[in-house]
Amino acid sequence: MNYRWILFDADDTLFHFDAYQGLRRMFERHAVDFTPAHYAQYQEINKPLWVDYQNGTITAAELQTTRFEGWARRLGVAAADLNEAFLLAMAEICTLLPGAQALIDALDRAGVRMGLITNGFTALQLARLERTGLREHFDPLVISEQLGVAKPDVRIFEHALDRMGQPPREQVLMVGDNPHSDILGGLNAGLRTCWFNPHGHEAPESIAPHHEVRSLHELQALLLG
Repeated sequence: MNYRWILFDADDTLFHFDAYQGLRRMFERHAVDFTPAHYAQYQEINKPLWVDYQNGTITAAELQTTRFEGWARRLGVAAADLNEAFLLAMAEICTLLPGAQALIDALDRAGVRMGLITNGFTALQLARLERTGLREHFDPLVISEQLGVAKPDVRIFEHALDRMGQPPREQVLMVGDNPHSDILGGLNAGLRTCWFNPHGHEAPESIAPHHEVRSLHELQALLLG
């Protein structure tokens, strides 16, 4: 493979993202036994908000507070405070996915440049990058909350490419687990794409990644042999 640049998604591509455990940890501090039923109710609100955010119809701040408004009323605290506590809990339980550290170290040794494009929120992503020691490996680090547009919007990819000095797009590979935000966004920006699909899902119709891998070990073999 002749890729000079690899652009990674963060959540569920490099970092294990266990929102349920993060919420349990956060709500324990409010003496709430947060159950799977509570989580299902939370996701009924949270998932459509993420779609709206990725479509550009709500802001990051609106997503982060709206999803906790019901709990805020119930507990008598501010929704923004619950969101901040949730992001802190997620940072505390952060772990890398299997093979992530080895992949990044191997790409670094091979002289491959790496960037990160994430729809995750600034406070959480920076905390996790610092805790795992990965921050120095990624330049550019593009966070949708800071830019004001989210994947799959082509503008977030164009911003990253500008930061990278506009390398030839066939030499840039976008790697992510979300076919809609990562793969479709990358394709629309003219990049090569790799779908990280550890659970073997069917690809959505009309989205055709250039590569597909089930593990980060497989991705390392694809890129470096």
